[in-house]
Amino acid sequence: MIDFIYRSDKPIDLQFHSHVFYEVYYFHEGSCNYLIGDKVYALAPGDLIIMYGMTLHRPKVDTHVPYIRSIVHFEPSFVKPYAELPNAVNILQPFEQLRNHRLRLSGERKEEAERILLAMHGHNKRGDAVGTGRLTLAFVDLLYFIYEQCMQPMMDKAEASAGKESVVQDIVTALEACYKEDLHMEQLEEKLHLTKSYLSKVFKEVTGVTIFQYVYRRRINEAKMLFLLQPELPVTEVSLRLGFKHLAHFSRMFKQQTGMSPEAFKRGGGYRFEASRATKARP
Repeated sequence: MIDFIYRSDKPIDLQFHSHVFYEVYYFHEGSCNYLIGDKVYALAPGDLIIMYGMTLHRPKVDTHVPYIRSIVHFEPSFVKPYAELPNAVNILQPFEQLRNHRLRLSGERKEEAERILLAMHGHNKRGDAVGTGRLTLAFVDLLYFIYEQCMQPMMDKAEASAGKESVVQDIVTALEACYKEDLHMEQLEEKLHLTKSYLSKVFKEVTGVTIFQYVYRRRINEAKMLFLLQPELPVTEVSLRLGFKHLAHFSRMFKQQTGMSPEAFKRGGGYRFEASRATKARP
């Protein structure tokens, strides 16, 4: 449902908090810095913030001046049917894609947002079924307004994500040529002309694993193939071929990823393991 507070000036709990519902926050007047995760927004009248909810957030308010804001909390499932109507847009997309985002509204856009909030307030005061229905429809209109204002930021983020995926593909291509070597981040930095801190950050962001976790997985996958195709190869030789300086390290990483030691894999457990996994993967 919708929990709506219009032009509230009441004192608030200034502790960090999070919640499972989405939030639309509109700043009317006052002096406030809004902290969301690791970002700080110095607010000006007309600022509208959408929040995914789960990120820790709180306002930092100057209590010497009135702090006036309107807030809407809502369950995404409540408005989802309006996003699934014929020819509708996904009005939840700004929350899902941008998560937490500030819109700086001025002029006609600011006036329109405030008109919608005022209309919601009027419907909410009625306290009857018609008022509740019109409140919901007015709020859906607000979400369409927000979607319209977020179209460019969503496009920019999509383009940025695509750019990051391209960088990660370049990293993977570079790793394929050197994953068996004694790898250092400086090698990738020199080859790709990007700082190692950025390479590490974007790789983890896109893939969910670190570069070295990926390298170790790639090495172990290669080891499994060598054991399956060339079972006569000693474990020590495979370990050295794949860039492990110490057999104990190779054995530990191999067992972490496969659930068995290299020796057990070579003795035939690997064949049963791969066959079982292939069977489970069939539809």
